[in-house]
Amino acid sequence: MPKVPPAKRHPYAQWSPDARALDLVGDKWTLLIVRDLATGPRRFVELQRVLPGISTEQLRSRLNRMVADGLLTRQRYREVPPRVEYDLTERGRALLPVLGSLARWGYRWSWGQPEGDEAIDICAIFRLASGLLEPLAEAAEVELTVTDHAEDAAAIYTIRLGPGVVRSFERGSAEPVATVAGTTAGWVRALSGEADLSALQIGGDGAVAKLVVEQLG
Repeated sequence: MPKVPPAKRHPYAQWSPDARALDLVGDKWTLLIVRDLATGPRRFVELQRVLPGISTEQLRSRLNRMVADGLLTRQRYREVPPRVEYDLTERGRALLPVLGSLARWGYRWSWGQPEGDEAIDICAIFRLASGLLEPLAEAAEVELTVTDHAEDAAAIYTIRLGPGVVRSFERGSAEPVATVAGTTAGWVRALSGEADLSALQIGGDGAVAKLVVEQLG
């Protein structure tokens, strides 16, 4: 059995597997940090960038707690200026299917058009791919692009699928079988429940591209 991490300051104090799990991941921001590390390690400032609304102190406290709980590793590099990266452990990565199930529940019961005070980051949904998508019988990579991402720089992700494999990477693909690109507004139309792909530009294998977009939304 895995080592039990230190007790939390406000545990549920119930001998029940769901209560034990919530002791580890039930705090605000914890599961979103797991989501945003799904594509690989990030530095503190990078996590701040993809988590609008979290304060510096909240993020620092949550990362320290998650490291202590065995959900993350902290790697320090001897560079000037100093560089520290956080990454998911095996325990943390095992939460990705749980996040996918939670997202599917959200799609069914609480989804719709963006509300006025909600930050819109289409890439946050791309980072959920490993929990949302079903593996394919044959290996394939699909490249997804948000053409009007922050600071006018396109955000490009690669979804790798195959037998028993679904992974997302924050980079382009050398040999994608399909590509899907669009503005934030176009992606919102495709993923907000309308399933309207008309504003997206699809290249390559259209069937695989549409399958990925439909499963993401």
